[in-house]
Formats: sequence, structure tokens, C-alpha cells
Amino acid sequence: MTSTAQPTVPEGRKAHPDHLGHVIFITAAAAMGGFLFGYDSSVINGAVEAIRDRYDVGSAVLAQVIAVALIGCAIGAATAGRIADRIGRIRVMQIASVLFTISAVGSALPFSLWDLAFWRVIGGFAIGMASVIGPAYIAEVSPSAYRGRLGSFQQAAIVIGIAISQLVNWGILNVAGGQRATLAGLEAWQWMLGVMVVPAILYGLLSFAIPESPRYLISVGKVDRAKEVLSEVEGHTVNLDTRVVEIQDAMRREHKSSFKDLLGSKMGFLPIVWVGIGLSVFQQLVGINVAFYYSSTLWQSVGINPESSFFYSFTTSIINIVGTVIAMLFVDRIGRRPLALIGSAGMAIALALEAWAFSAKTAAGTLPATEGVVALIAAHVFVLFFALSWGVVVWVFLGEMFPNKIRAAALGVAASAQWIANWAITASFPSLSDWNLSGTYVIYTVFALLSIPFVLKYVKETKGKALEEMG
Repeated sequence: MTSTAQPTVPEGRKAHPDHLGHVIFITAAAAMGGFLFGYDSSVINGAVEAIRDRYDVGSAVLAQVIAVALIGCAIGAATAGRIADRIGRIRVMQIASVLFTISAVGSALPFSLWDLAFWRVIGGFAIGMASVIGPAYIAEVSPSAYRGRLGSFQQAAIVIGIAISQLVNWGILNVAGGQRATLAGLEAWQWMLGVMVVPAILYGLLSFAIPESPRYLISVGKVDRAKEVLSEVEGHTVNLDTRVVEIQDAMRREHKSSFKDLLGSKMGFLPIVWVGIGLSVFQQLVGINVAFYYSSTLWQSVGINPESSFFYSFTTSIINIVGTVIAMLFVDRIGRRPLALIGSAGMAIALALEAWAFSAKTAAGTLPATEGVVALIAAHVFVLFFALSWGVVVWVFLGEMFPNKIRAAALGVAASAQWIANWAITASFPSLSDWNLSGTYVIYTVFALLSIPFVLKYVKETKGKALEEMG
């Protein structure tokens, strides 16, 4: 993320105005992977209750079907970088596009519950690949003067994907008249999962319209083609020979960090690695993905009709976009730690209010009018404070806080911890909510409160520091 002030860069290093539009197109095309990341992650929200009803399964089994995609996410994220180094960034995008398409078709036409779970894993693999290849490609093709702002396209695409998935779900529900109502031979929930085939195919088509990364081209000896791409994205005023030499020098200087580099003498990992793991885990343990995977189910469980529950899922997604924009505007102005602390405090208050409201749930499974309004407002406030803080700053921290020598490996471990924590919350929520919905939100409130002393004691501000200063 960058501030709105124009960075100062050497003459000739800015993109020529005639080329900036082309660079934005390239970046937006690559960010379609982020859109699909958000879309596929949250579209299941609209199908949860229909899947429960169709296959007559309990909360524990249902949770595993919803959460199983995260296994694929972890595998896809862990392998995407290595695959991209061997066959190129564009080919990885195309593979992810095919996997998204296969997952959409398979999920819409499952033969059984376990069949559906398999297609969810395939989609998760595509999500993991997209989560890695999008930011990497954008960073490698962006002119230095615009890299921060162009890099934010990925996060923006993710939150827009979440919002569009909820809007599509709501639209299909209203057209069909119910989650299990039939529309052109398929139940509404099947259409919800299948519509993703449209952006998936678009992502694949766009990948044929954008160039390969100059860095990858140089790594495989295609220097002339790399110069052509550099000319496309940085303009004719750039000395192409000099840029190629700079990239080659940077690649030679890189240290290929390994897991062994992360080990310390006392606690297994180095302290800084534990801080990164802590940030990742706290980001998930406040229960944010309940809002994106289960919100329709949540609202229906307290007596709100399906149409309204789908609408509220959409409105929280819009709030998520608003909060993300706020974070992008302020992360470089007021710093990462202040935003994290503001977010933690706001989330704790909102979650506590939700816990209070859900404690009034009646035997009939509804909320009194006052508690119902409080629950709805608090849910939106929770998403807002998460989005303007932990939703963005954790990724900024993870990209900046580690020393150069261990950055890649440490980021991989922290990201893996995030997927594991995501899985834990996603897999446990249905059973926990059956046990005690209010108590579940008390647990999330406690984690939001604990994140405050964690940030105050262990997390150092990285605003305004060069990456070489981290250590």
C-alpha cells in the first residue's frame, strides 16, 4: 500500500502516460485471480442450508464440506511459486482458470456430498494458486512509481469478488424463490455455485491478452522478449539494457530462504517468525470468515427469512469494501500498529454486542426486536473494523517485518498458519453455534481483546522503514 503522495523516482523510471492505461489493464487482468479468490471463498455462503437439507447431514459433517476447500488452498499456495518459476506466471494463471472452471461445474452438478467436497478441494487449489501468483505477477510488471497502488488491486479484487458472490446469490434466490427451488432444471444453490464458471473463463481468456513477467523471461534466457515487455509497461524512455541488468543483479543477490533459516535456539522458530504466526492466527480467530461463509445460515438461525439473510450478507460485503478502501488510504498515513489497535478495539466491542444479542435467542429460534437490530448493526460494524485494520495490515506487516534473509520462508509459514486457523474457525462454527451461539461470539470477543496486548508488546511498527532495516 502507498500514500496518495507521488513517489519520487529517477527520471525515466516512471511509466510513460501512454503506457499507464496498458499497465492498469494488465494489472486488472491479473487481479481477476483475486476476484475469483474472493468469489469462490464466499459463494458457498448461499448454499450451506440447501446442502444441509439436500443431503440431510449434521453440523459437524456440513462444516467439513465447507472447510475442506481450505486444504486445497494450502496446497495451491504452497506449490504455486515453484510451478510459476518452472513454467511461467501466465501458465499458472491459466491452470488456475481451468481449475476454477472445473470446480464450478463439478460443484453445480454433484452426485453426492463427498463428490461436492472433492470439487471444493479443486476450487481451493485454484484459490491458493491465485492468492500467490496474482500479487507476484503484479509486482513484477508494475513500474516502481506505481507498484504500491497497482499492488492494491489484488486486495480490492478479493473484496469485490466477495460482494459480487453475495449479490449473485441474492439475485438467484429471488428469481428462483428459494434455495432448493428449481430453475431451468437445477436447484437455486446449484446455480449459485455454477455461475462462477463465467468469471473463471474470463480470467483464462484475459491471461492470453497479457504478457509474461519480464523477470521470468529473463530467468529463462528470453531477454529480447523481456525488453519488449518492459517497453510496454515502462515506456520507451526507459533504458532497457540497464533495466535488464538491474533485474539480473537482483536475482543473483537473492537468498533462497529455507525452513532451516527460521529456526531459533529456544522456542523452535525465531521470535520474529512467532510474531508473524501470531498476526496470522489472530486475524482468523476473531471469526471473520463466519461472516463470509455462514452469515446467511447465521441470520436464518435467529429467525430472519432467507431473502433478508442473503441481502444482509451482501450489505456486509459492501461494508467490507468500504473498510478495505479506508485501510488503503490510511495504512501509510497513520501506520500499521495504530490501525491494528483501532481495529481490535472496534471488533471486540462489536463482537461483544453480538454475543449479548444472541444470548436473547428465544426457544422459537428468533431474536427480540431490539436484540435483532443490535445484532445486525454489530455484525456490520465488526466487518467494517476488521476490513479497515487486520484485513489489510496483517498482509502489509507480513510483507515488511521479516529480514531479507528469511522473508520468503517466514511469509510461507505465517500464511500456512493463517490457512490452518481459517480452517479451525470454519470447521468449528456450525457445531459451536449448535452448542451456544452467544458463547461462540464470546470466544471470538476474547481473541479480539487478546490481540491488543499482543500488538502492543510484540509487534513493531514498519511504516517508513526500508526492508533492509528489518531484523
